[in-house]
Amino acid sequence: MSLLDLDPKVVATARRLAAKAAEPVVDIAKAHTTVAVERATLRLAGITGADTTHRAGDIPWVNRVVDTVREHCGLEHGAVLPVFDALARNDIGTLTELAEATAAGQIQYTVPTGAAARRAAKAGRVAIARGLRQVDRNRAQRDKLITKIGDPPQRPWIYLIVATGDIDEDVVQAASAARAGADIIAVIRSTGQSLLDYVPEGATHHGFAGTYATQENFRIMRAAMDEVSKEVGRYIRVTNYASGLCMPEIAVLGGLERLDMMLNDCMYGILFRDINPIRTFVDQRFSRAMHARAGIIINTGEDNYLTTADAVEAAHTVTVSQLLNEHFAHEAGLPNELLGLGHAFEINPDLPESFRMELAHALLARELFPEAPLKWMPPTKHMTGDVFRGHLLDGFFNLAGVLTGQSILLVGMMTEAVVTPWLSDRDLAVANVRYVLNAAGNLSEDFVPARDGYIVKRAHQVLGEAVDLLDRIVDDGLLNAIGDGTFGLMKRPQDKGKGTDGVVSKADGYVNPAIEMLETGATK
Repeated sequence: MSLLDLDPKVVATARRLAAKAAEPVVDIAKAHTTVAVERATLRLAGITGADTTHRAGDIPWVNRVVDTVREHCGLEHGAVLPVFDALARNDIGTLTELAEATAAGQIQYTVPTGAAARRAAKAGRVAIARGLRQVDRNRAQRDKLITKIGDPPQRPWIYLIVATGDIDEDVVQAASAARAGADIIAVIRSTGQSLLDYVPEGATHHGFAGTYATQENFRIMRAAMDEVSKEVGRYIRVTNYASGLCMPEIAVLGGLERLDMMLNDCMYGILFRDINPIRTFVDQRFSRAMHARAGIIINTGEDNYLTTADAVEAAHTVTVSQLLNEHFAHEAGLPNELLGLGHAFEINPDLPESFRMELAHALLARELFPEAPLKWMPPTKHMTGDVFRGHLLDGFFNLAGVLTGQSILLVGMMTEAVVTPWLSDRDLAVANVRYVLNAAGNLSEDFVPARDGYIVKRAHQVLGEAVDLLDRIVDDGLLNAIGDGTFGLMKRPQDKGKGTDGVVSKADGYVNPAIEMLETGATK
């Protein structure tokens, strides 16, 4: 039953326009690869480790190999053919040994043809299939553990961030949070990692305002939360970030280490990290296919628009972005049940009727995407440092989440905008959420906005404005709209931004078994 009485024809028009706006970008993404996509492919094929002897610091072997392939013969045909041809020609047993030989200047990469190309493609497919089968086993293991241990008994799930910079300290905080009631632990990334064009190796203990996303850190946190899950009697989910210049690689590592959720947005890196738009769309298409295979719920980043633009005036841009994220996700094979679309409680609380507008916006998202595990983000922009006011505002946010049936509720901190929250702050914040969820119960059953009331009218207004904006984007082009500052007030031209030099046009004969196997669901 629709509480907002949305016109199905208007909703259908919005989705049709989003698909039309996205189509040229999807075509561009299909026609290009990136250094990150090729590195992610080789990570699936089994390459690990780093060159620890380099004078500039550790360099992952996968970077060494892909950079050398590009230098010798280009990436227009992909990395798989040159790499697996080099393995055969030089009688080398493993990709790591190949990387070591590459660093020593002993390997010359070429694009093979004929029978040699067919042998290289087959060998690459076998290796990549081995990696994908590990991803499949992890997905099956998650399902088994959820069945055995149990899911959280209520929705929304309580989502809490830890971020000490030290993975071992993060584990301590995460375990405490889970025992206090958190259902999802998100390890926020070290500041600036999204702009690194490589993934650090090993466990790390020196992040700034966050902890580096590495395969070993993923493994450590997942193993720790498996133990805590048994203790608390519910499966604790682990979240990290598949975004930035290494989006595809981190998506692969998340699948290999059984992460459950990953932040992954079609435009966040473009708008808020100034990463080249083409690079981002190519990388996010591969990463979303990877998430679909791994059964990982993505979290999109629409909440960020409202930290730079006004949450009332720009409400429709959130809806537009959600519709675009939905289409890009579906096109990459990600189903609704893995589509954690984002939105936020960011209206200035001093505005009259602000809470009613928040309810309208949240309910609109819920009704537009009924099968999606929506991620509802807490107030940040208008937190003033008055911790008592902030705690009350977080309570209103929690109540809005219950009333409108949100799926994932990120815990708001009363010390937002004052300090990096302490464990005690997190404890009070989780207690706030638990009180509201317990006291409100199934209050959403009784929440029925008046058909001609303020909430319904506001929702219709925002949807109408979203349709109008999508119509303009179809005419102007999505990449031009991004360049003009349509979203979050950031202007990002398609030929500018970080990572632009990592984008490569595919040649006829481009080979990447990982893309084919992700699209078809193949296992060998």
